[in-house]
Amino acid sequence: MTNQERQKLIDHYSAGPDEVARSLEGFPAGKLTAKPFPGKWSACEIVHHLADSESISAIRIRRLLAEDRPVIQGYDQEEYARRLRYNERDHAPSLATFRGVREATVPLLRKMSDQDWQRQGWHTESGLYSAETWLQIYAAHAHNHAAQIRRLREALG
Repeated sequence: MTNQERQKLIDHYSAGPDEVARSLEGFPAGKLTAKPFPGKWSACEIVHHLADSESISAIRIRRLLAEDRPVIQGYDQEEYARRLRYNERDHAPSLATFRGVREATVPLLRKMSDQDWQRQGWHTESGLYSAETWLQIYAAHAHNHAAQIRRLREALG
């Protein structure tokens, strides 16, 4: 991956919180916990997932940079949603956490060298895992969930 390609992904990653916030604008009052699509998360659950995922991902990139060949632990996002009662908690603190963690990580990404981007670890679920792999995953993550929130908003209209 070229530096220009990485910078474009970092810009996309940086824009994630605003994209999620826009997707929540005009969401029907009192329907953030509604699940119009069987087996899919509510908007509230998505926001909590983003906060937890972002917190975990921030540790992952830091471990890739600071440790030699770290083991990156996977986790069961469905169990997190259930056991951490995503649909029973106010989403606002999680939205703020998501934004704050991203804002703390973006400057780190912008300072990484070409050598930093090649650092690798081992993910317990997907195997070899590099800093570039991390960026490709998380640059799109928030945008994908923002689109999911928009689909929920339209269904609940």
